[in-house]
Amino acid sequence: MEIIQIVGLGLLATVLILVVREQKPMFAFLLAVFTGLFIFLYLIGKIEVIISVLEDLANRSGIPSIYLKTILKIIGIAYIAEFGAQIVRDAGQESIASKIEFAGKVFILVMAVPIISVIVETVIGLLPAGS
Repeated sequence: MEIIQIVGLGLLATVLILVVREQKPMFAFLLAVFTGLFIFLYLIGKIEVIISVLEDLANRSGIPSIYLKTILKIIGIAYIAEFGAQIVRDAGQESIASKIEFAGKVFILVMAVPIISVIVETVIGLLPAGS
């Protein structure tokens, strides 16, 4: 089970970080960042499989691919913003981490505007004409 390997890596890195932090805090921070990046890059292969399945489902259901691509971009923005914010938090910079999260939320809203517009137009089209 791959999750056991990831958790094991995380626990090993945590122990090393705790041991090294007293003498070399910068090295401990870099170890945390590289461990996080390694896990993230490892998971990209898994994410590609999920995206492929979702694209296949969208194609078979007739959903325009632009909607799926937009939703996947939104999910990607959320994960990347969270990942970046956590790294910055590990460095002790809470205020910058909150700004990264805020930027992620703004980008998500920008990406969602076309989908929200289509939904609103569809609802308006379903409403009976006013008298």
